[in-house]
Amino acid sequence: SFTIRPRYRLAGSRVLDSRNHQGKFGQDYVRVLASAAGLLVYTPDLDRDGVDFLLRWPGPGLVGPAASPAIDVQVKSWSVPKKSGGFLRFDGLNEVQFNKLAGPNFQVPRVLFVVVVPTEKDAYSEIRTEGMLLRHQAYYLSLHGEEPISEPDKERRRAVQVPIGNVLTVRSLQSLMRAVPAATEGRAS
Repeated sequence: SFTIRPRYRLAGSRVLDSRNHQGKFGQDYVRVLASAAGLLVYTPDLDRDGVDFLLRWPGPGLVGPAASPAIDVQVKSWSVPKKSGGFLRFDGLNEVQFNKLAGPNFQVPRVLFVVVVPTEKDAYSEIRTEGMLLRHQAYYLSLHGEEPISEPDKERRRAVQVPIGNVLTVRSLQSLMRAVPAATEGRAS
């Protein structure tokens, strides 16, 4: 029998509290999909602009004439999803966060990614004979067509309807990137 014993003991019983652990897993889930899609992932120094990642398709010519098309992404994780009809009713944005994603006035398109995760952290991933399984699923939503709130309050929530058909996969992520040149055509630089 072989036993692995930790060499060092960590102070406290957990390295991350459950909220930060869930959020980190949600971001790492997106990083795995972006890597599988062949995208570069950039992380801002600070999340002061409502953006967790900038996803970029490297190099010119991969998506028509655009060189390195990109999208800005806000990642939210969620362990108790609320489904209604064909939508997830996500109320994890306050009005200030909503405004950092809403409207057509961004030079780089912005997209909300909602990662639905298990309630128990031990269920986030599982190693199987055929590979690793990450749970559960991520969804995407562009708020490009939404009107920003005129006097946003960070204490008020702004629910959004995320179509359950908007599953974030390698293919859908690549489709989002292919849509960037068309979405940014005609914008002033």
